[in-house]
Amino acid sequence: MNEPLILAGLTTSPLELISFLLAVTTVVLNIRQKHWAWLFSIASSATYAVVFYDARLYGDMGLQFVFIAASVWGWYQWLHGSGNTPLVPSFLKASGRAWSLAAWLTGFVLLSTFLDNFTDTDVPHADGFLTAGSLVGQLLLAKKKVENWHVWIAVDILYVGLYLYKGLVLTAVLYGVFVLLAIAGLRTWSALARKAA
Repeated sequence: MNEPLILAGLTTSPLELISFLLAVTTVVLNIRQKHWAWLFSIASSATYAVVFYDARLYGDMGLQFVFIAASVWGWYQWLHGSGNTPLVPSFLKASGRAWSLAAWLTGFVLLSTFLDNFTDTDVPHADGFLTAGSLVGQLLLAKKKVENWHVWIAVDILYVGLYLYKGLVLTAVLYGVFVLLAIAGLRTWSALARKAA
């Protein structure tokens, strides 16, 4: 399933292509607040775990398993909300933003230290930083916080460079598309959050 495949001049694999399509579907459905996005997220994460393992991006590989668990939780959150109240897009308070940044920084230190000392990755700091940011973004997404899109914009821009460096060109293109989709998500959810407030 990982034999080289040339698609529009890009070298990829069938598994990376499938992962790409599942991931784009996930984000489009997230923007539209369709709970089925979480099912596509689970499938995309499972296939990308294999792609990232092959590329020795172990932080990203491990992140996919966390994404699967977070997707189950996010799916439940989107279906059942907080108690009997459905979740709607909302903004974080200042304390929530501070906690999110602190969690990102702490995750970065822990993950990059682990990756540097216990794996053969050649990009422990980049992998750790982006993995920690992705975890924060995923948790904010599950709670329908508008700021999840800010996190994804920052992370996705940096992932483009990392994936180009690792030779995952189609995945780099995907993350470029993700930047554009995250900007659209930010605009859509910001308007909904202002309207709800």
